Formats: sequence, structure tokens, C-alpha cells
Amino acid sequence: MESLGTDNSLGSIRIADEVVEVIAGLAASEVEGVVGMSGGIVGDLANMLGRNKNLSKGVKVEVGEHEVAVDLFIVVEYGVSIPDVALSVQEAVKEAIESMTGLKVVEANVHVQGVNFKPVLDTKEEDFRLK
Repeated sequence: MESLGTDNSLGSIRIADEVVEVIAGLAASEVEGVVGMSGGIVGDLANMLGRNKNLSKGVKVEVGEHEVAVDLFIVVEYGVSIPDVALSVQEAVKEAIESMTGLKVVEANVHVQGVNFKPVLDTKEEDFRLK
């Protein structure tokens, strides 16, 4: 576990990498068009089974003394503009990390891992339910 550290007259402040990952993951998941974060096959399977409540899923960070590089692995909603969503994710993550930690975000790389399709109801099923 790496940590960011600063020293002052009162002592030191340490921010763990995992904290930066959680901040980035939450900021990315709040962007409109992002359905979820992708943690790889094993992470996604554990999440579906309800055994993994990892808030940093789909996020990797490299933290230096005063800078951070972030890689985000996302799943987007079908029909959205992927470049627009990715740009919004980059901006949201940069703003959240810089405002909460004081670190400068030098990279926010967005990797779109999938597209989520909304289920389409068959018109016959809709007619049946309305009657």
C-alpha cells in the first residue's frame, strides 16, 4: 500500500492509494451514461454474487509525491456518445481527486470495457400486462 504523505508543523498526513481509487470510482460511476465499473471477469463474477462490495472496482491508480495517474475501466449505456461520456468521466475524476486530495491528476485514462443494453419489452407482453 503506497500512500501520499505531507509533513507540517502538526505532524504528517497520509492518503492511501485505495482512498484515491474509491474517490475516482465514485466520481466515474456518477457520470450520466456510465452503467458501472468493470473489475475484470473474476471481480465482476464476485460482484454479481454479492460477495464483493469493492468501491474501487475498475480503477487503478499510480500515486506519486504530488501527482496521480488513473486508469478507469467502465461500462456504458447503449446509445450514448462514448467519447462524450469518457470525457465527462475524465473531468469528473480529475475534479474529485484534485479537490479532495490536493494531488494533481496528470492522466485519467478511460477504457470502455462494455456496453449495457436495456431490455426491450415485447409488445405482446405489454398488451397482456395492461389488460
